[in-house]
Amino acid sequence: MNRFIKILYDEHTVIVNAIDIAKQLKSLIGRDDDMYEKSLRKLITFFRDYADKYHHYKEELILFPEMIKRNELLEDGIVNEMFENHENFRESIGHIVAKLDQKSYPAAQEELEKYTEALLDHIAVENDEVFQIAELLLSE
Repeated sequence: MNRFIKILYDEHTVIVNAIDIAKQLKSLIGRDDDMYEKSLRKLITFFRDYADKYHHYKEELILFPEMIKRNELLEDGIVNEMFENHENFRESIGHIVAKLDQKSYPAAQEELEKYTEALLDHIAVENDEVFQIAELLLSE
């Protein structure tokens, strides 16, 4: 396996672990709102800094352009879809923060759950399709 792609797979594992933590936050709502807010803000920082600025940017700046160089047809297909997902994730984080700033914890959690489910679906597509295609293209 290509080392770069292996790193991306490993980063997905880290992100999935954070998603598991995010799912557990719901139990704090109404019991310990301060802990809920602090924990969610830390997760938001993780998702912004690690999942987006570290992981997604690697895909956007390195992987996807290399894939397109080797097969231009990917640009209007799955690669474009992945770019759109990344943009949607950035918007979703903004929605979560807005609800959190309003102290609307159930609404923040609802937005968080939508975000994490979409992120899990995205990771599945990358693991099962995008990285498989990349492995074939980059092995040349």
